[in-house]
Amino acid sequence: MYLAVSDSLAPEAVLPRLRGRLGRPYEHVGSTPSTQLLLKPDAPEGAVVAAEEQTAGRGRLGRRWFAPAGTSLLCSLQLRPASPTERLPELTGFAARACAEAIAGVTGLEPELKFPNDVLVGGRKVAGILAEAREGRVVLGIGINVNVPASELPADVAHPATSLLAETGRELDRAELLAELLVRLERRYDAWLSGAP
Repeated sequence: MYLAVSDSLAPEAVLPRLRGRLGRPYEHVGSTPSTQLLLKPDAPEGAVVAAEEQTAGRGRLGRRWFAPAGTSLLCSLQLRPASPTERLPELTGFAARACAEAIAGVTGLEPELKFPNDVLVGGRKVAGILAEAREGRVVLGIGINVNVPASELPADVAHPATSLLAETGRELDRAELLAELLVRLERRYDAWLSGAP
């Protein structure tokens, strides 16, 4: 597995960095078909599951999300918004903006958004969001190509992919990026709950 000790998503690496209410409780697994399946219906708002590898990860329209083990930020977040059902699709957009802000904050890159759920750097996809509403909750799945070497990025995809490693030339601490992502998500989520666009 391509995983440095300083680049772990284990609880001991993530929990001390959390700066808000999202990410509690936090669960970390080595491999799963999809983090979307691990958040139980009764998990509280703010619960997060992160994985080193997804064997059946998917994006919008059922597209497969490929990431070598130990190289990406793959997580799902449980939200329980007391909002009308017709507003729930807006969650994808605010999550994509929060993801772009977190990437910019940690790397200095200037990501762009491709409606409705992709985050691009230099016109290539670096992250994707998948929001699924079910049973009075929304499970927000996020995948970010972090330390994927350029040689391991999928070449046979409809839209070219990139990674933060390929764009910056340096490996990044995924726990730091996750903590930044959760802070940005919390700010945007609270603004959304208050009715802000």
